[in-house]
Amino acid sequence: MNRNLCGVYIRTERDGKWQNICFSDMTTEEMDKLLATKDKKWVDSLAKILAERLHEIGEQFDIVAGHDYDE
Repeated sequence: MNRNLCGVYIRTERDGKWQNICFSDMTTEEMDKLLATKDKKWVDSLAKILAERLHEIGEQFDIVAGHDYDE
């Protein structure tokens, strides 16, 4: 199921057809193939976008994971 959560769309060929697929919906193999073609600056930018989306989803649904080690 494509969830379209991260908002980073990549033109990807699936089943002989080109589709716009959200990075977070790509298979591991598709991600590996894409990332092998990108430079550090592009990957850094992607990491920041994904971190921002995680934060937004956490805020929207009041999700907190892990432990609070400051206590």
